Order: sequence, then structure tokens, then C-alpha cells
Amino acid sequence: MSTWPGFAAMLALILVGACSVVPSREDSGHFVKRDLVMDGAAHRYQVFVPSQAAGGAHPPVILFLHGSGERGDDGDKPVAVGIGTYVRAHLADFPAIVVFPQAPDNSEWSGTSSRLAFGTLDAATREFHGDASRTYLTGLSMGGYGVWELALLQPQRFAALVPVSGAIRPPNDERALFVTPVASETDPYAALARRLRAMPIWIFHGAKDDVVPLEDDRRTTAALKAAGNAVRYTEFPDANHNAWDPAYATPDLWAWLFAQHR
Repeated sequence: MSTWPGFAAMLALILVGACSVVPSREDSGHFVKRDLVMDGAAHRYQVFVPSQAAGGAHPPVILFLHGSGERGDDGDKPVAVGIGTYVRAHLADFPAIVVFPQAPDNSEWSGTSSRLAFGTLDAATREFHGDASRTYLTGLSMGGYGVWELALLQPQRFAALVPVSGAIRPPNDERALFVTPVASETDPYAALARRLRAMPIWIFHGAKDDVVPLEDDRRTTAALKAAGNAVRYTEFPDANHNAWDPAYATPDLWAWLFAQHR
């Protein structure tokens, strides 16, 4: 019987130690894995859930669209680039839910993949009590095209857009990569600008991009300004296709983004 107090004290220390490493909404932002069943098939995706202290009761929500290199069905590759890298470096203080859908192999952010993106956004917003009036859309490369695609399909869903290294027309290679809602327009830039003229937008691109033509984003920016949109445009003079690392590391981006409401 004399050994019981010591055992109890040891057990208490073990329990305290175990509790200290369990991620919770109150203590630390963390990533969770989820499945979305669509058309009878399960699709893996991930969600970053901010801490209670950083995000509050109803955090803003960011939908992130990855590039062509992150396609597949593992659910892991989309969080390894772009905003995922930035969020991992700011787990304690990043204030938003971030949704990471994954487009299947050999697909773009149109058709089934756009439905998948919207489905994961809806599911994550419900589960983690996101603020639908502060829902933002961003993406890189193929995902930059996807930003325009999804915004034109459902503009009422988003409070702001942040396309990075994207475009409207196909890039220099032979991929069937373009923004389908304006693909048949004689001037797709003017058509997009008319439909998104009231949308807060910040475009990022690398001046040395040899994958997706820089001129495309310049033309998009000019068309938006001509339509009366107060679009922001940042061109990194020393960046190639990877403009996403400096883009997501731009401090003013987050203050601007989280100030936007529908």
C-alpha cells in the first residue's frame, strides 16, 4: 500500500505529458485528413484547422488549388507546396481554415475537379465552423488557372481571389490548360474582367517565368483595370515559375486578404 502514492504521481505525470502533445483547436493549428465521397468514389483531402486563439469561433476559409505536379489520390502532395509550406511555418498564429483538395491525375481544375473543390470547401466549412462571408480562393500554376475557373463558375462564393503564376489562355506547352468559362470568347480577358469587375483580386507572377507566360497576367490585369477593378498586381523581378513562395511570404497579402468580406 505504501507504493500507491508514488504510482499515482507517476501516472499523473504520464497523463499530463500525453495531453501536452495532442493537437487541439485551443492549443495549436494542425492538419487533418478527410475523405469526400463523390459519384461513389472517395477522394482524399486535407484541412488546416487554426487554433481557437488565432482563428476565433468562426475562422475565415481559404480554398487552395495546387499545380499539376501535385495531382493524384494520396491527399498529401497538395499540402507540400505553396500555402501549405507557409502555414506549416506559422502553425500557432495562422488564423484561417485552409482546404486542400486534390485533382485526379491527368485532370485540370474544371469539370469533375471543380466539383470536387467545391465539395471539399463545403464539407470543411461546415465541420470546422468557417465564416462563409470570408471565403477566399488562391492557387498556383495550374491552380492559378483554377482560381479563374472556380471564380467564374461561382463568384458569389468568394470574398477575394489570389491567383499565382496562372493565366487564362494555354501556356507554352501543349497541355489542354485554359479557363473554360471564357475559352470561346474573342477577348477572354475582357470577358473575365466584366464578370469579376467587383471582385477583390491580387495577382502574383515571376518576371522570369518560362512555364506560364507572364504576358497573360499582364493582359488580365490591364483588362480588370479597364473594367474598373482595383486589382493589385505584383511581379517578382527575380522569380521564375515559382512565384508562390515569395507571394505567400508577402506580409501585406494577409492583412489585405482577411480584410475582405462578401
